[in-house]
Amino acid sequence: MPELPEVETVRKGLMQHIVGKTVEKVIIREKRLRWEIPELLVTVLPNQSIKTIHRRGKYLLLECTTGYILIHLGMSGNVGIMPVKTKIKKHDHLDIIFTDKTCLRYHDPRRFGCVLWLTDREQHPLLSNLGIEPLEKSFNGTYLYDHAQRRRLAVKNYIMNSHVVVGIGNIYASEALFMAKLNPKQPAKEITLAQYQQLAKMIKKVLKQAIHQGGTTLRDFTNSTGKQGYFKQQLQVYGRDNLPCVHCNTAIINEKIGQRSSYYCPICQQF
Repeated sequence: MPELPEVETVRKGLMQHIVGKTVEKVIIREKRLRWEIPELLVTVLPNQSIKTIHRRGKYLLLECTTGYILIHLGMSGNVGIMPVKTKIKKHDHLDIIFTDKTCLRYHDPRRFGCVLWLTDREQHPLLSNLGIEPLEKSFNGTYLYDHAQRRRLAVKNYIMNSHVVVGIGNIYASEALFMAKLNPKQPAKEITLAQYQQLAKMIKKVLKQAIHQGGTTLRDFTNSTGKQGYFKQQLQVYGRDNLPCVHCNTAIINEKIGQRSSYYCPICQQF
């Protein structure tokens, strides 16, 4: 599933190509995604302009004249900007066509993503209970420490909880915990303020690095221009089970934590 850096990469790409454009029409080919694409888009979007594009967690929010197009890429979705006459492929479910004859095309083989219409972004149930953004100044070790008290769950599951902090998926949680020298199985409530300060710092670092590199080349992720990211080249633990740790040469362990594959070094990340 695309994580925060991948979604931010898509947002930046779309900003360059569609902000200021006016919608001419909408074509829905397959509405049965995770939630059905509302038919309302066909009538409400024409003649509206794209004012800017926001990201909230892993959601894209295309701000229009009277509301927002909410897009989630699901497990395998992507959006691309192309001439309206570009050949339609299987799983091309939606076109938002602009007056300059370009279109934003939503492609999703597994159909786990969504495209919805919002008039109030603050109160929508998909957004209203989300936690803090990890790249904001207010996200720090004190915030993590304060919210971790009495939480028995593993720290990896804690930082992946979208009600606490948004957008930290499996890849970057594994990487940040390795960089902070914290074992992913350690209970969140047992980690000290100093350790959380280091973890918050590493979360910001790994996310910024990934955004700079254009995301991670896993599965079907491509950015808005169809190019893959390059951060996979720099992953230190994720996907490296049984390979030597980059610091101590101990074999990296792959273990299920909260139903997710978790990668860590048993020496550098001692419990």
